[in-house]
Amino acid sequence: MRKGATAAAACLSGLALTTGTAQAVTADPPPPGKITLQVVTVNGSGCKAGTAAVAPSKDKTAFTVTYSDYLAQAGGKSKPTDFRKNCQLSLAVHIPQGFTYAIASADYRGFASLAGGATGLEQASYYHQGQSRTTAVKHTIKGKYSKNWQFTDRTPVAKLVWRPCGENRNLNINTELRVTAGSDKSKTSFMAFDSADGSVKTVYHLAWKKCASAR
Repeated sequence: MRKGATAAAACLSGLALTTGTAQAVTADPPPPGKITLQVVTVNGSGCKAGTAAVAPSKDKTAFTVTYSDYLAQAGGKSKPTDFRKNCQLSLAVHIPQGFTYAIASADYRGFASLAGGATGLEQASYYHQGQSRTTAVKHTIKGKYSKNWQFTDRTPVAKLVWRPCGENRNLNINTELRVTAGSDKSKTSFMAFDSADGSVKTVYHLAWKKCASAR
């Protein structure tokens, strides 16, 4: 399956949002009632039209995005624009009154094949509509490398970015992959949001807080 960038471009990855896990940093317990999510927009070179499919869970408290072409590559016959891929998800998250939420942690996983001297970078940031974007958390892999990768971003409670209470603002999630060619420019290096079996999911964990008016 990993015989080159062309075959690798067919890889799949998933993304899920959950409301209660042991890894979440929770200021308050999750609120009672349903949390519903609606994907407003999916934009970027890593999730072009027709290459990202969204599937909400039956209880509407989670969603999965499956990518078919989220891969950055450099070297070999790569195009100059192939070294960077990005995706921005804009989500309308509807939660019970009296509560707010923030992204507490995120688990990213994928596959990379990097020639000697090549590098691969994954980064992500989050923000609620109308607020400043959080500082991007970056992770770098250096070649030679050819296996799955996994990174976890955790935000300290004091630095959580909460959605303003009582306001319906979309949640924006920005991800990016970058690859630089190795010392032998004839060799293709790539990094993708997927694993060898194509079944891995990236999970975003939520922290919850009661609004002052609800306490």
